[in-house]
Amino acid sequence: MEELLIVDGYNMIGAWPELAEHKKRDLGRARDQLLEILSEYRVYSGSKILVVFDAHQVPGMGKKTKKYKVDIYYTKENETADEMIERLANRWRSRKVRITVATSDYTEQRISFGYGALRKSARELREDIEKAKVSIRKTAQQIKYEPLRTSIPLKGEIAEIFEKWRRQ
Repeated sequence: MEELLIVDGYNMIGAWPELAEHKKRDLGRARDQLLEILSEYRVYSGSKILVVFDAHQVPGMGKKTKKYKVDIYYTKENETADEMIERLANRWRSRKVRITVATSDYTEQRISFGYGALRKSARELREDIEKAKVSIRKTAQQIKYEPLRTSIPLKGEIAEIFEKWRRQ
């Protein structure tokens, strides 16, 4: 089953402390940082990720782009992110796609649930991303200290040379 995560972008930026801090100084930087985080999470989770941003923050957009291997939707000027999220959830609704909507907007969570989507709050998504980072670090540490495996028996100094080359 394909996994689809639809994220209310500005909702996440406002809810995650590290992004909210950037938002005060530079909204574009906060958006880019969110997209980088979600892109890394996409690789770990295997989910297709759609991020929706309100047009009132980026006037005159109303378009779709792709950055960091994440689909980014900017609403039209008189359209809210909630309306676009509902439309996307309805468009992707299928027995072969499990949709999760990430927003802390309770009303949006309820409406998305009506379209058959699961809901995830900003806090829950942030916790999932943190767990993914820990899992990636553990796996990387295991691989880092795993000895070289080869079908050719290598001894002593030769094995060390090959291991050194492999690590570079």
